Amino acid sequence: MSDALSDDGSVNQDDSQEDVMTPAELIAKLEEAWLNEKFSPELQENKSEVVECVMEQLTHMEENLQRVKKGDAKASIHRMEIDRIRFVLSSYLRSRLQKLRKFFPHVLEKEKSRGEGDPSLLSPEEFAFAKEYYANTETYLKAVALKRMPPNLQTVDMLKAVPEPCLDSFVFLRVKERQENILVEPETDDQREYVVDLEEGSQHLMRYRTIAPLVSTGAVQLI
Repeated sequence: MSDALSDDGSVNQDDSQEDVMTPAELIAKLEEAWLNEKFSPELQENKSEVVECVMEQLTHMEENLQRVKKGDAKASIHRMEIDRIRFVLSSYLRSRLQKLRKFFPHVLEKEKSRGEGDPSLLSPEEFAFAKEYYANTETYLKAVALKRMPPNLQTVDMLKAVPEPCLDSFVFLRVKERQENILVEPETDDQREYVVDLEEGSQHLMRYRTIAPLVSTGAVQLI
């Protein structure tokens, strides 16, 4: 990605694009992606462009820090901010890696079945890792256990063997854009359907499955 920091500290996209993102806006996007990834039970859409821009910005900040005079109080403040951003970035990537290792067959299946034009869950590097992890797990199982089993039991269905993400787990969220008629509980024999309106700025504890589409569109933020 060819994004670069402009002289005033903003992040410029390619020349063909007019959008300009300030460093503060970029870090806010990273923190939003980090919280959504940290608190959601399933893997979110990858934000590789944000990650690349943040890494470029960290390089720029490190270079600026080298020009600050020793003993300047600003140096320690800038260093703490760099360390904070590195922590958020590392935690975000670590959360994604943990989910990849925990739910790898389901992630690959979802990636394979996504529609044309739908955003990819995985970056190219994550996709390569998931495929290699899948192959290595199968090889290990065959070498350690399956080859000692009866012939009719020497295969394993990874989608059945590995648990799926629990989409019915409850999450805390903050509403960024007002939403109307959100179906919280479908109608059953024992109860009528339960529909609510989500006011901007309000906070809720809700079943993840209910608000998963709103997380992906950015209408709500997990907290």
